[in-house]
Amino acid sequence: MIFAAALGLFATAAARDAPAPVSQAAIAAARPPTQLSAYRFFRDAAAREPNTGVTPYDLNTPLWSDGALKFRYVYMPPGAQARYNSETVFEFPVGAVLIKTFAFASDMRRPTENLRFLETRLLIRRAEGWLALPYVWNEAQTEATLAPAGAILPVNFTDVDGAAVALEWAVPNRNQCKGCHDHAGEITPIGPTARNLNRSIFYPVQPYMLHDLRVEAVWQNQLAMWVERGILDQGPPDAPRVPDVYESVATLEQRARAYLDVNCAHCHNPEGPAHTSGLDLSWAQQEPVRWGVLKRPVAAGRASAGFDFSIEPGHPERSILLHRMESTDPGVMMPELGRQRADPHAVALMREWIAGMDADGRARD
Repeated sequence: MIFAAALGLFATAAARDAPAPVSQAAIAAARPPTQLSAYRFFRDAAAREPNTGVTPYDLNTPLWSDGALKFRYVYMPPGAQARYNSETVFEFPVGAVLIKTFAFASDMRRPTENLRFLETRLLIRRAEGWLALPYVWNEAQTEATLAPAGAILPVNFTDVDGAAVALEWAVPNRNQCKGCHDHAGEITPIGPTARNLNRSIFYPVQPYMLHDLRVEAVWQNQLAMWVERGILDQGPPDAPRVPDVYESVATLEQRARAYLDVNCAHCHNPEGPAHTSGLDLSWAQQEPVRWGVLKRPVAAGRASAGFDFSIEPGHPERSILLHRMESTDPGVMMPELGRQRADPHAVALMREWIAGMDADGRARD
């Protein structure tokens, strides 16, 4: 998977002389710094090597963003820990920062080569709640500048299927950030849940020699590593886990539900901005009708394409959910923000899942 492969960029980074520490003043500033470098989250100007206290992480199933690579990090202030929750996003302390850089390789079939960073988004935990800040990278790839009003960036690349793609990448303004990160009216993170972090990745370590081999990274479960590094207060051995939807080791239903959980459930849940739809696409929801099975839309219109149900078992071609996932029409497509292209692999997954449902919305034996 391209996201995991790209983490190799950081897993093999060699240690350097100790840099200046992450700037607590920048994180707490009432007026956020204009330049990303002011925070000192990274050792280098190109933001390839995280600073001490900045830990890379990855997700089992990430949010689809036109196929972009995403480099994720968490910064925890000294002596502070996130509080574990088995179902929702962890409770992060004041001063914690979630860092996410969006990038494309010129050829996404080789995701570690010829990278272009587009933007780095920060979620900073303040006493009054989360603050979302987008920083846009310059052409030289040496600095990112705060863009509170957003930006449009032309992007050209070859996708993982070998197709040439040209799009206008939309950096969200601060209000648009809340469009996805809204829970009960407050900005909240989406990805860092136990079920999505419960996986192993390569973690950079201070290099050491092991049987004449230079070790620069270790393969370890993220929850265990977060506990070991003091980022998380606990990591139960029975923590939940969602599958990687692009790998076929899990069941079809599990993979489809995992995709809906991270791509749709942040809005489609009882406390999300799309709660009036009556859909609850979160992983914990076990009632098929709440996923949309034989559920009629709250409001008809061209977005429904005249179909009767969000999901009609056995008939993906008549299911509103799939119709809106496939569409790139701004008045029809779901999600409404964060993408311009449909995810062809997810569309194929959903089509297969719906086609294989019995009348009750469960997978046929």
